[in-house]
Amino acid sequence: MEYDYRKMGQLIHRLRKEKGLSQEVLSGLANIGRTHLSMIETGSKNASIETLWQLANAMNISMSTLFSYYETEYKD
Repeated sequence: MEYDYRKMGQLIHRLRKEKGLSQEVLSGLANIGRTHLSMIETGSKNASIETLWQLANAMNISMSTLFSYYETEYKD
């Protein structure tokens, strides 16, 4: 399986919605700009590992859980 940052953005978008968080709230909790988050979610920007870490922590999930969701949803 290859990593696709656009699919990761879709996953982050879905998880954010499931948790009832707006982009403004999640970006504030993750200490990133709202526009940056929007670009990640739409697949126009690749998130760094540090940013993924911040987003996972802000959604109260571990990085391993985030990638486990990714692998489950997007396995070949």
